[in-house]
Amino acid sequence: MAASTYDIDLEQGSTYSTVFTYTDSNSAAVNLTGFTARMQVRSVYSVTGPAISLTTSAGGGIVLGGAAGTVTVTVSAAVSASLIPKNYVYDIELVSSGGVVTKLIRGKMKVLPEVTR
Repeated sequence: MAASTYDIDLEQGSTYSTVFTYTDSNSAAVNLTGFTARMQVRSVYSVTGPAISLTTSAGGGIVLGGAAGTVTVTVSAAVSASLIPKNYVYDIELVSSGGVVTKLIRGKMKVLPEVTR
Protein backbone atom coordinates (compact mmCIF):
# COMPACT_ATOMS: atom_id res chain seq x y z
CA MET A 1 0.00 0.00 0.00
CA ALA A 2 1.37 3.43 -0.93
CA ALA A 3 1.91 5.98 1.80
CA SER A 4 -0.85 8.52 2.36
CA THR A 5 -0.13 12.19 1.74
CA TYR A 6 -0.81 14.79 4.44
CA ASP A 7 0.47 18.35 4.38
CA ILE A 8 1.22 20.16 7.66
CA ASP A 9 1.19 23.86 8.55
CA LEU A 10 3.51 24.25 11.55
CA GLU A 11 3.48 27.54 13.42
CA GLN A 12 7.02 28.50 14.41
CA GLY A 13 7.40 28.65 18.21
CA SER A 14 4.25 26.60 18.91
CA THR A 15 3.82 23.00 19.99
CA TYR A 16 2.40 20.89 17.17
CA SER A 17 0.67 17.59 17.84
CA THR A 18 -1.43 15.34 15.64
CA VAL A 19 -2.66 11.75 15.70
CA PHE A 20 -2.70 9.44 12.66
CA THR A 21 -4.41 6.04 12.70
CA TYR A 22 -2.90 3.23 10.64
CA THR A 23 -5.67 1.07 9.17
CA ASP A 24 -5.78 -1.92 6.86
CA SER A 25 -7.77 -2.25 3.61
CA ASN A 26 -10.91 -2.99 5.67
CA SER A 27 -10.47 0.23 7.70
CA ALA A 28 -9.57 -1.78 10.82
CA ALA A 29 -6.81 -0.40 13.04
CA VAL A 30 -3.45 -2.15 12.61
CA ASN A 31 -2.00 -3.33 15.93
CA LEU A 32 1.30 -1.46 16.36
CA THR A 33 2.44 -3.36 19.44
CA GLY A 34 6.14 -4.14 19.01
CA PHE A 35 6.62 -1.51 16.29
CA THR A 36 8.83 1.56 16.37
CA ALA A 37 8.42 4.69 14.28
CA ARG A 38 10.60 7.47 12.92
CA MET A 39 9.98 10.79 11.22
CA GLN A 40 12.37 13.15 9.51
CA VAL A 41 11.76 16.63 8.14
CA ARG A 42 14.17 18.05 5.55
CA SER A 43 14.31 21.26 3.54
CA VAL A 44 14.62 19.14 0.37
CA TYR A 45 14.78 15.38 -0.16
CA SER A 46 18.49 15.43 -1.03
CA VAL A 47 19.81 17.46 1.94
CA THR A 48 22.04 15.41 4.24
CA GLY A 49 20.89 16.40 7.72
CA PRO A 50 17.27 16.55 8.84
CA ALA A 51 15.79 19.75 10.28
CA ILE A 52 13.72 17.57 12.65
CA SER A 53 14.19 13.92 13.59
CA LEU A 54 11.57 12.22 15.78
CA THR A 55 11.45 8.62 17.05
CA THR A 56 9.55 6.41 19.48
CA SER A 57 12.44 6.38 21.94
CA ALA A 58 11.66 7.96 25.33
CA GLY A 59 10.93 11.64 24.76
CA GLY A 60 11.50 11.20 21.02
CA GLY A 61 8.27 12.90 19.92
CA ILE A 62 6.36 9.86 18.59
CA VAL A 63 4.05 7.64 20.66
CA LEU A 64 2.43 4.52 19.22
CA GLY A 65 -1.01 3.45 20.48
CA GLY A 66 -0.63 -0.33 20.25
CA ALA A 67 -3.87 -2.10 19.26
CA ALA A 68 -5.58 1.24 18.54
CA GLY A 69 -3.19 1.74 15.60
CA THR A 70 -2.52 5.36 16.51
CA VAL A 71 0.67 7.30 15.86
CA THR A 72 0.91 10.53 17.87
CA VAL A 73 3.49 13.00 16.59
CA THR A 74 4.53 15.98 18.71
CA VAL A 75 6.97 18.74 17.75
CA SER A 76 7.88 20.84 20.77
CA ALA A 77 7.67 24.63 20.78
CA ALA A 78 11.46 24.80 21.22
CA VAL A 79 12.05 22.66 18.14
CA SER A 80 9.54 24.56 16.00
CA ALA A 81 11.08 27.88 17.13
CA SER A 82 14.45 26.73 15.78
CA LEU A 83 13.10 26.19 12.24
CA ILE A 84 13.49 28.73 9.45
CA PRO A 85 10.05 29.64 8.08
CA LYS A 86 9.81 27.96 4.67
CA ASN A 87 8.59 24.75 3.02
CA TYR A 88 9.97 21.34 4.03
CA VAL A 89 9.25 17.69 3.18
CA TYR A 90 8.71 14.86 5.66
CA ASP A 91 7.73 11.24 6.01
CA ILE A 92 6.89 8.81 8.80
CA GLU A 93 8.00 5.19 8.74
CA LEU A 94 6.86 2.27 10.89
CA VAL A 95 9.31 -0.53 11.64
CA SER A 96 7.98 -3.95 12.72
CA SER A 97 9.76 -6.12 15.27
CA GLY A 98 10.95 -8.18 12.27
CA GLY A 99 12.55 -5.12 10.67
CA VAL A 100 9.98 -4.57 7.92
CA VAL A 101 9.74 -0.84 7.12
CA THR A 102 6.41 0.64 6.01
CA LYS A 103 6.12 4.27 4.94
CA LEU A 104 2.94 5.42 6.67
CA ILE A 105 2.62 8.99 5.50
CA ARG A 106 4.49 11.68 3.58
CA GLY A 107 3.94 15.27 2.69
CA LYS A 108 4.99 18.87 2.84
CA MET A 109 5.49 20.84 6.03
CA LYS A 110 5.11 24.59 5.79
CA VAL A 111 6.64 26.48 8.72
CA LEU A 112 4.76 29.71 9.27
CA PRO A 113 6.73 32.57 10.90
CA GLU A 114 6.20 33.47 14.52
CA VAL A 115 5.22 37.05 15.31
CA THR A 116 4.95 36.95 19.11
CA ARG A 117 8.25 35.92 20.70
